[in-house]
Order: sequence, then structure tokens, then C-alpha cells
Amino acid sequence: MERERILAQLHLNPNISVLVIGGGINGIGTFRDLALNGVDVLLVERGDFCSGASAASSHMAHGGIRYLENGEFRLVREAVQERNRLIENAPHIVHPLPTVIPIFKLFSGLLNAPLRFFNLLNRPSERGALVIKLGLMFYDAFTGRQRTVPPHTLTGRTASLQKYPKLNPTIQYTARYYDGQILSPERLSVELLLDAEAEGPHARALNYVSFVGIDNKRVILRDESNLQPSTFQPSNLPTFNLQPTLIINAAGPWIDSVNSALGLSDHYIGGTKGSHLVLDHPELREAIGPNEFFFENSDGRIVLIFPFHDKVIIGASDIPIENADEARCTNEEIEYFLGMVARVFPNIHVGREHIIFRFSGVRPLVYAQAKTTGQLGRDHVIHENQVDGIPVYSLVGGKWTTFRAFAEQATDKVLTALGRSRRASTGSLTIGGGRNYPQAESAKGAFIASLGLPSEQAERLFARYGTRAALVAEHIRTGTDTPLNTNPAYTQREIEFLVTHEKAVHVDDLLLRRSTLAWLGQTTLPIIEELAEVMGNVLGWSDAQQNTEIERTVEILRDKHGVTLN
Repeated sequence: MERERILAQLHLNPNISVLVIGGGINGIGTFRDLALNGVDVLLVERGDFCSGASAASSHMAHGGIRYLENGEFRLVREAVQERNRLIENAPHIVHPLPTVIPIFKLFSGLLNAPLRFFNLLNRPSERGALVIKLGLMFYDAFTGRQRTVPPHTLTGRTASLQKYPKLNPTIQYTARYYDGQILSPERLSVELLLDAEAEGPHARALNYVSFVGIDNKRVILRDESNLQPSTFQPSNLPTFNLQPTLIINAAGPWIDSVNSALGLSDHYIGGTKGSHLVLDHPELREAIGPNEFFFENSDGRIVLIFPFHDKVIIGASDIPIENADEARCTNEEIEYFLGMVARVFPNIHVGREHIIFRFSGVRPLVYAQAKTTGQLGRDHVIHENQVDGIPVYSLVGGKWTTFRAFAEQATDKVLTALGRSRRASTGSLTIGGGRNYPQAESAKGAFIASLGLPSEQAERLFARYGTRAALVAEHIRTGTDTPLNTNPAYTQREIEFLVTHEKAVHVDDLLLRRSTLAWLGQTTLPIIEELAEVMGNVLGWSDAQQNTEIERTVEILRDKHGVTLN
């Protein structure tokens, strides 16, 4: 196994240049940039990659138009440009997203920004058409020459209701602009990570490895995978040691916890909890069409209704929280989300019976004092410390859209500290299945035909993996393949590929992060059992281990995602 090889190498040679602690998007982005620049780097994540804060996003690559009101112009400019790069560099996962703002007033909200500046505003007045128009003009201007997405439009009431007939008839206008949709943040993270490892043996990543502490310049790590022992596996030991030249703390909401284990007492994180629901609601899905609806609820909270395949995502909350491990979508949040839909679609009933999945995480925001959570900044910063003479860089804040720019800033600091020069940039570097991605329909058809599989199966693989589908198809063709009994849209050889080549360790890695099965409500006890059997055959699990995996997965789905299986 690849995992065993990496662990064996680290056991024999514990010296590395950079240790990245945290396998969320900021850690993975920095890992990729360092790998591209030839730095000897190891990334460790205590759970699966992109299983913490990065897995709880709204599935958007966006510039953050509402951050303009906080005066975060630099961040919005950066985010808009990075949004465009994501659409261009990962076209198989990140698509242009038309976004509609229902507007109920004309002049309201003109004083929001200046009142916030003087700290005289607890809750903003509702944004009217004039304020939104001004913000969207800035938004378009920040795109500069990229022009990856069309400019905004503002439409009056009559035309808006003709276009969106189930929209609240009391609206005055609708504004429409474009951001980006990230169909699967988890897959995007994994593909970024695999791209980094493909740079050479100097870049290695391990999930289910936790940071324990530091002792006399030796970092102590523990393998949490509970894998079946085979030939030689240092992870059979309780812990193992490394001696890095530099440490990057990219643990997101857990940055302060990691720093505490390093002996640091600084307070960097002021995170807030954000929860969402996934609904199976054909009427609502038809009403929104391909558009996200982004609007103010009656209490002033910015919320969204978002198309997600044939389902709908609604959210998000913004609630202070002390312990990121306790983030769950509560009944109070559920009631709030279900009630907010009536603000824009008053004649569409949404109830608990439509919920198929819920998710919640903590935004790793920079610690600051603010009257409301909405006033907390969304920018990022790198804090520098030293422990036992080892530099520690804490990557605090940031958002999904700006991960590449943040990683570039972190990598530049690391290269300077190591006395090295940048030799490559990620600015126009395509990601995973976005490499050589065919844009024209004829080119897509030719690529799909080249996979050498039945057309329906080949189309599914292309939709899931982009051009990376060629690797999956090759694996499928080189053995005897059969559809899964519980979900024929997947096959045994496809699942084997994900386990063998994409670092899946547990069944929930497949359901939640290498695929969207759980997100789309396609999880049943029989499919969990079948996946455990396929994984067990690849990884050498005993019957007892397979049963443990089944129980583990069922409990994770129940506890974290509100999915109850019979």
C-alpha cells in the first residue's frame, strides 16, 4: 500500500523540510504549491482530507459581494479573480453560477457601510436596489480583463415575475450576476492533493494521522487509521517522530488547539458555525432552475437557496461556537432554514420530510471583536511563532475561493525562510480532471468515446472525474467489472480505483468525499455493506473489520448528517 510505503520512509528518515498540519483546503493548497516548487513536504490530517471546515462550505466559489459593506475591498478583488481562476482551472468541478438577488426596496441600506465603519450598526437595514447595483458595479470591475463570467443585470418586477413565476410578488427588482459553483469541494481537494504528490517523492500526504505534540525539536505524530497490519507498518507503533525544519499550522478552526499542543498560547481563531440542509424538493428545484437565490431573510441574515444536481441546498447560519468538534445542525437552525424559503417563494411548502442530508462546520475566521458575526472579517493572515527554534506559520482565516492565493502567500514565506526561490506558479495551473479538459461538445464526445466503455458509463465517469476519467476507465478495462448491486451507476472496479489511488481509508471517505452518494440521499444500509465488502477486499479487512466499518459509517451519518438508516 502507498500508505505503508510513506510511513516506512518516514520511519527510516524522519527529517523533512516542511510539515503541514491540517488537510483542509488551505493546507492542501499550500502543500501543492510547495510540491510544485520542489520542497520536501509532508501533509498530515487527523481525519480524512477535506473532512472538517472545508467540507461544510456552501459549495460556492464567490467573490463575497457582501464583504464590500465591511470595506474588505482587497479581499473581494482577490476573491473575484480567484473565482475566475477556479472556473478556468477546474472546469470539471467548478462551473459558472447565475445568482439572483430578490430586491424588495429601492433606497434602503445606503448608510450601512458608513455606520458599520463608525461601529454604530448592530443590524443593517435591508439593502435596496441602489446599494445592490453599486456593489455589483464594483464586483464586475474587479474582474478586470478576465471576463470569465458575464456582467450583472438588473430587472424590474414584471419581467422578474415572468422569468421566475413562483417568486414573491412583492419584489421590486431582481439582480442577476455570476459566481461559481463547486460541485464537490471534497473531490477538488483530493485532486489538488494527488496533483501535488505527482510532482515527485518529495511530496507526501497522510490522512488519519494526528499531531500529538513536540519534544526537543521532534514532532510526535500518531497513526489513527486502524488499518489491518501487513508486512511492515510503523503505524503499529503508538506514535512516530519527525524532525521538520518548519511547521505550517493549517488546522482551520483547530489552529489554536494545535498551537496549544506546541506550547503556544496565542488566540488566533474566532470562528462561527455555518450549517446547511440538502433537500429533495422537485418543485423548489424547478422554481430556482440553474440559479442560486441569494437574499436577506427578514432578520437581516444573508441566506441562500442553491441548485445541487437535482437537489437543493439551503443555508447558512452564522453562529458563534467555542468547540469546532461540536458543530452540528440543530433543530433551531432547521426550523430557521425551512422558514426562510417563504421569504422568496411564499407558495412553496418546505418541510422536514424534504431533508435528505444536513451538514455543519466552523468558519476559521480571524479572532476579532464585533457586534455581530456578519461583521467579522473574512480575510486571511499568517501568524509567525517559534517553538524549539522551529518556525511555525499559522494560516488563519481565508475562504474556499481564495485558497490558491493564500497558499501562494504562505509558500513565498516558506521559500524565503528556506533560502529558496520560486520556480513555478499555480495561477494558471489546471487541477486534476480539468487538465486538457475538452470545451467544445464535439471534443467532449470524442473524449468520452475514447474511454472504451459503454457510452452511458463513460459519460458518468466524465461527469464525475473530468479527464481523470481516463485513469478510472483504464482501471475498469483491465479487470472483470460488475455494477454494484445497490447502485448500478457505480461499479466494483470504479470503487476499487478510488480506494487504491485516492487514499480512501474508511467507507465514509467514499460516501462523503470521493463521491456525492451521501449528499444526494443515495445512502442505504445495503450500499454501506456492499462498499465495505469491496473496500475490505482491496485493503484486506477481516469480517470483523468490515462490520466495524459499517457501524462506524452508520453512526457518522446519524450524528453529523442527520441520516437515519434502518
